Amino acid sequence: MKIVPNAISIFRICLVPIFFVVYFSEGNNTKLYPALIYAIASFSDFLDGYLARKYKAASKLGRVLDPLGDKLMTISVMVCITVDGIIPFWAVLIAGIKEILMAIGGFVIHKVAKSDIQPSNMLGKISTVVFFLVCVALMLFRDIPGGVAIALISFAIALTLLALASYIHRYNKVMKSREKTSG
Repeated sequence: MKIVPNAISIFRICLVPIFFVVYFSEGNNTKLYPALIYAIASFSDFLDGYLARKYKAASKLGRVLDPLGDKLMTISVMVCITVDGIIPFWAVLIAGIKEILMAIGGFVIHKVAKSDIQPSNMLGKISTVVFFLVCVALMLFRDIPGGVAIALISFAIALTLLALASYIHRYNKVMKSREKTSG
């Protein structure tokens, strides 16, 4: 049972190129299929975490694969809806920078502070759900006015930036704790 959550995370990572191909397939004007792929990926994100906790099957590899799959899919969706002209480039740029900062922070905590990668908190989970709902709405409802689309993605990005601020706060606590124990 220990390999199942990791296998689900790998499956989610494999969905990323499939999402791209399906999103830009000719005749796919409704974007229903890419939205379904994104929904499957999002459900798999919930499922692998649930199974890892329930069966005590969490692993170091899973702590890397799970957020990697989530981040790859989220950025892929944003790139696609940006290329499609639904949201402006700055939105994907901010989301990408946020993900890079979180990855660097996680790496530093793991390598320098010799601490496990921190699990997401409630704010991170809420921002992920809101981001998913906004992106699915933007894919499926193609007639959303541009100003509304920008407001929706701005709200979703604001929540992810709050999650980043929470992550930075936890990062600082871990680093200060490390300084106290080593000094």
